[in-house]
Amino acid sequence: MLNIRFVRENPEAVKENIRKKFQEEKLVLVDEVLALDKKFRASKTEGDSLRGDRNRLSKTIGGLMQKGEKDKAEEVKLQVAEINRALSDLEEKERRMEMELREKMLVIPQMIDDSVPIGKDDSENVEIQRFGEAKVPDYEIPYHIDIMESVNGVDLDAARKTSGNGFYYLKGDIARLHSAILSYARDFMIDRGFTYYIPPFMIRSDVVTGVMSFAEMENMMYKIEGEDLYLIGTSEHSMIGRFIDTITPEEEMPLCLTSYSPCFRKEVGAHGIEERGVYRIHQFEKQEMVVVCKPEDSPHWFEELWKNTVDFFRSMEIPVRTLECCSGDLADLKVKSLDVEAWSPRQQKYFEVGSCSNLGDAQARRLGIKLRGENGTYLAHTLNNTVVAPPRMLIAFLENHFREDGSIYIPQPLRMYMGGKEEIR
Repeated sequence: MLNIRFVRENPEAVKENIRKKFQEEKLVLVDEVLALDKKFRASKTEGDSLRGDRNRLSKTIGGLMQKGEKDKAEEVKLQVAEINRALSDLEEKERRMEMELREKMLVIPQMIDDSVPIGKDDSENVEIQRFGEAKVPDYEIPYHIDIMESVNGVDLDAARKTSGNGFYYLKGDIARLHSAILSYARDFMIDRGFTYYIPPFMIRSDVVTGVMSFAEMENMMYKIEGEDLYLIGTSEHSMIGRFIDTITPEEEMPLCLTSYSPCFRKEVGAHGIEERGVYRIHQFEKQEMVVVCKPEDSPHWFEELWKNTVDFFRSMEIPVRTLECCSGDLADLKVKSLDVEAWSPRQQKYFEVGSCSNLGDAQARRLGIKLRGENGTYLAHTLNNTVVAPPRMLIAFLENHFREDGSIYIPQPLRMYMGGKEEIR
């Protein structure tokens, strides 16, 4: 959410930012916000004037009573009572305007960074760099579910019976591999100085609207019926929510956190849940990284976060590339975002396995996350990035480490988590 003063002083810049995101339908919001803000401030001025009149009249009542002019005092009391009624009506009007103003402000997108490429959707994202050699072996790579089934590692039929499409049972060495990847990701991030967390897996609505846009919430979040609770779509939600209405001394910055959680997503508007596959699913597990820092440090941490994911995948000998997300592919709260994609030798293309985002002060403004420095308090910046989401990551892992004899190679860093196994057969 933008600062209302910024919108007031830079309406054309805000509109141009909306155009860059190809959301022309939101242009009218800027003028509506400015008009509502003007009315709100005028109401505040009127209220201050009425309070001044009330204070002045209240002081005269005592003087009139001392002079024995009770009738005049009663007349003044009636005037004060009338002012109180007017103030009560005005304050109720201001509360409604303030609520309406916030609702409109929540829909206006965050100002994107000047370096973000302009484009309508993810087809116009810009490749930045590749890491590792993207190879295609001279033997056929089976579909990832076929690889899992060949080692008795997955049961989709049973999951469809219990839960429907978009769910799975992992078992045996594939289930162990899934857990091994998460354990390795946890230790990988701890070794890089991040504090490990297991957060709540449900959050309240005020946290949901603080960490994401309404459109994202509707498309992603599962609500607990009859309660003000939502299942998290990623641990970033509860990790950022942890700092709601806090003021942290700036000398404690940055706060570098890594968190494990299951994730639950409706996937509304997605290209469909695969009947046989674990690429787009309703339930998965993930290791996340989150940073809260001073505003001037967020560009540095953005670079550090995406490099962590690249280094993690490269340590498991999986080729990856990075893509700069264009303006039209940025969620409304994001200032800048970069996707990490892994190589699929079967499809002979890259696919997304992680997303790194700098949200500037957007989440901090919504949730009241502040820092205290020598000159007072100010809003923090927040960033997040995926370390690894194993079900999707398993696709890249299995395809890149499937050998011609049907075995699956296990890279060195994972072997200690797999009981010393060097391969799965």
